[in-house]
Amino acid sequence: MAFRVDEMDRKILEELQRDSSQSLDEIAKRVGSSKTPVWNRIRKLREAGIIKQQTVLLDAEALGFEACFFVLIRTSEHDAEWQAAFLKALQDRPEVQEAHRLAGDIDYILKVRVTNARAYDVFYQALISEVKVHNVTALLSMEEIKSTSRLPLVDKV
Repeated sequence: MAFRVDEMDRKILEELQRDSSQSLDEIAKRVGSSKTPVWNRIRKLREAGIIKQQTVLLDAEALGFEACFFVLIRTSEHDAEWQAAFLKALQDRPEVQEAHRLAGDIDYILKVRVTNARAYDVFYQALISEVKVHNVTALLSMEEIKSTSRLPLVDKV
């Protein structure tokens, strides 16, 4: 049976998305509950797989990762062996922040964060030495306008 998320769960999840470093007391106060019920709900949300992990968001530019590329990949290979090699190549590279398989003319899109264009070229050369791709287009992001990992859980009325 699927886990049903109610309004209180959504409020708790919204608070965790906003700032997961908050204490249980702070979360409970903000959602209008007490500490023990909030903790029990968080535990159940973890057990149900709704809360996957808690992590810290870092400022990429402050750490010297000034270049963000969106890499469009077309391939003529679609067999399981190629896909496994491609998946391994992506998983082995920490520069790849996101990877999506697409419907349409482009097979994959990657979000790659590196220090500069030279570092992107090193990434690119390593990738194409491991897996055969038909076409690669790299698009440099000039400005990040919006970036969030938050899901819109609480309806705004």
